[in-house]
Amino acid sequence: MNKDNISALLTGVGVVALIVGFAIYFNNPEINKSSLGNSDQGITSDPNSNNGISNVGLLIDKSQFKKAPEFTDITSYINTNATKLSDLKGKVVLVDFWTYSCINCIRTLPYLVDWNQKYSDKGLVIVGVHSPEFEFEKNIDNVKQAVTRFGIKYPVLLDNDHGTWNAFQNSYWPRKYLVDSEGYIRYDHIGEGGYVETENAIKNLLSERSNQQGIKISNINQTKLTIPGAQSVDFNQIKTPELYFGYQYARAQLGNIEGFNPDKTVNYTLPTSNLKPNVIYLQGLWKNNPDSMELVGPDGKIILSYSSKSVNIVAGGKGEITVKEDGKNTQTNNPFKGNDLNTEGKLNIDGQRLYNIADHGDYGNHHIEINAKGSGFKLYTFTFG
Repeated sequence: MNKDNISALLTGVGVVALIVGFAIYFNNPEINKSSLGNSDQGITSDPNSNNGISNVGLLIDKSQFKKAPEFTDITSYINTNATKLSDLKGKVVLVDFWTYSCINCIRTLPYLVDWNQKYSDKGLVIVGVHSPEFEFEKNIDNVKQAVTRFGIKYPVLLDNDHGTWNAFQNSYWPRKYLVDSEGYIRYDHIGEGGYVETENAIKNLLSERSNQQGIKISNINQTKLTIPGAQSVDFNQIKTPELYFGYQYARAQLGNIEGFNPDKTVNYTLPTSNLKPNVIYLQGLWKNNPDSMELVGPDGKIILSYSSKSVNIVAGGKGEITVKEDGKNTQTNNPFKGNDLNTEGKLNIDGQRLYNIADHGDYGNHHIEINAKGSGFKLYTFTFG
C-alpha cells in the first residue's frame, strides 16, 4: 500500500471516529439531562432554537430510558370512564401524583390546568393519579369536590391502594412524569417549581411526536405571562416545617408535658411559660387518633409560634374555630385574615380538606392561637406558605 493510500485510509478512519464520537455524545442521557436535578428527559431545551423546542430527541436511543408502568389497582375514575396508559400510546402523557389536601400539590394545580387547556388538542394527555395520604382522601365524593373546586378537567384516577404509586416506585407528593408517544419516561420532576422547564419539556415531546407522526401542530409556542391562581413561594423563607397532629404521622413531640398518648383521650394543659417555636401546644380534652387530634370536650385551643407567610390547616369533622394572629382577632379589616375565614374572622368546618387561616403577605415570625368549639372537630396538619 503506498503512502497516499495510507494517508487516505487514516483520514477516513479519523472521520468515522469523529462521527461515532458525536453520536455517543448526543445520545448520552447524562449529557442531555435537564437543569432540574431529578429530570432525565433525553431531550434538549435550547432557548435560541424555536422557543426551546428541539428535535434532538429523534436521535436518541430510547433503550436507555425506562418504559412507564401501567396504571395499576385503580379503584375509581373521575372525568373518564377508564384510562389505561397503554391506550394512550401515540400521545404525550403527563402523569401527576397528587393528593387533594396536600398544599404542595394544590400550588401546582393552576399550572396543570393551564397546560391542559393549551396542549390537550395538540397531543398532550394529563392524568392525575390521586394517591391518598390520609384515610378520608380515599372517599371519592371528597375527591370529586376537590376536582370541581380546583377546576380540573383532565382524568383523575383514584389510587387508593397505592398500586400505581408503587409501580412507578414513587415516594413524593407531588411528582410529575412525562411519558413520550412511545411510552418511555423522558422527564421526572419532584415537588413544586420547575414550571418553565416542565412546560419546555412538554413542548419538546409534542414537537418530537409531530415530527414522528407527520402531524402539523400550531401555536405550540404560546405562553401566558400570568397563571390564574398561581402562588409564589420562597421555601428559604419558611422556617417552620409541616406539623402533624396524629401520633403515627408526627415527626416531633407536642409541647405539652402530657405528650402523645395513642388512642387515649387526654386533658391537655398549657405551660405557663417558655413556649417553644415550631411546636404544637394543646388545651382541652382531645382524643389521640393515629392521623389526627379530635376534640372531645366542648371547646379547645391550639397554640403555635411559627415562621412563614401563611398558615393552613387540614381539618375535618364538625366545629367552628376563631383565630388570633399575634394577639389580634382576624376580622375582615385585618390584612392577615386567611382566605377561608368568614367576615367575622371565623371558620365553620364544612368538610375534610385544607383551609387557609392566616396570610400575612410577607415572611416573618408570628404567633397563632386557634379556639375551637364543637366535639368531633379534627386537626390533621399545619402547613405553611
